Amino acid sequence: MAVTLTEAAARHVAAFLTKRGKGIGLRLGVKTSGCSGMAYKLEFADAVNDDDQVWESHGVKVIVDAKSLPYIDGTELDYVREGLQEGFKYHNPQEKETCGCGKSFHV
Repeated sequence: MAVTLTEAAARHVAAFLTKRGKGIGLRLGVKTSGCSGMAYKLEFADAVNDDDQVWESHGVKVIVDAKSLPYIDGTELDYVREGLQEGFKYHNPQEKETCGCGKSFHV
């Protein structure tokens, strides 16, 4: 499988990478956190590590470390605007449940 971005998410990331002036893509991972056990972690990537998987989606590199991949393989990251709110939305087929606050998930 792969970890992908929608066209809207790719445009948003590309604009921020340009504004930032450096970076090779977006690093997506997970960390232990929240009431459901895991939370997503997003950051700009300046390098690819030996244990990383790299995909390209709409011209933007998506980088995932080996430890995170089993929990997010198949995930599509979208960027949405809903009313006054905007941000990334994760479509992860591995998720079994999420917490009430929407900050963490369980596989």
